[in-house]
Amino acid sequence: MTTNQSHWEKVYQTRNYDAVSWYAPHLSESLRLIGELCPRKDSAIVDIGGGESTLVDDLLAQGCTDLSVLDISCAAIDFTKKRLGANAGNVNWCVGDITEHDFKGKTFDLWHDRAVFHFLTDGAKRAAYTNLVKNSVKQGGHVVMATFGPEGPLKCSGLDVVRYDERKLHGEFGDKFKLVGSQTNQHATPSGATQQFLYCWCKVA
Repeated sequence: MTTNQSHWEKVYQTRNYDAVSWYAPHLSESLRLIGELCPRKDSAIVDIGGGESTLVDDLLAQGCTDLSVLDISCAAIDFTKKRLGANAGNVNWCVGDITEHDFKGKTFDLWHDRAVFHFLTDGAKRAAYTNLVKNSVKQGGHVVMATFGPEGPLKCSGLDVVRYDERKLHGEFGDKFKLVGSQTNQHATPSGATQQFLYCWCKVA
């Protein structure tokens, strides 16, 4: 197990799912964007870092039939499988580091990432991530990214993060990705603090 994996396993094994700073009962903005960009219920959607997120619950409830969730933590994935019960069998679960993962030819209509990319402080790791996106999202598909914004925290879960504005985040992906829109949101953490998130959504040319 890598140091990164060990860190996240400890986080999910020692903290309640609704006590981590990024928790939200429903990811309303993500759900809105997914619904607008990818309205077909049979669209292939992947949620990166969605181990304990409620996004998969809500997408299943909306009738989505081709869902994948990737997380670096086995504990996080196992928790959500138990929460979903029989519905867990309707999801493709992947455990691994997104900078090294192989989807084995599986491609997606929509790639969603809320609060993973900003943990990649190493340029080579970010390049590996964006290369995987390029190879995994279908032409005409969409990428929805949510990172800490310019006024967001400098650290999260004890780790350094990278804050982004629209230009900086889009610049990590390159010309193959046409920027469709962006906005900043204030996320209220379970402790009562607020964090600025930047949402950017792109279309693959």
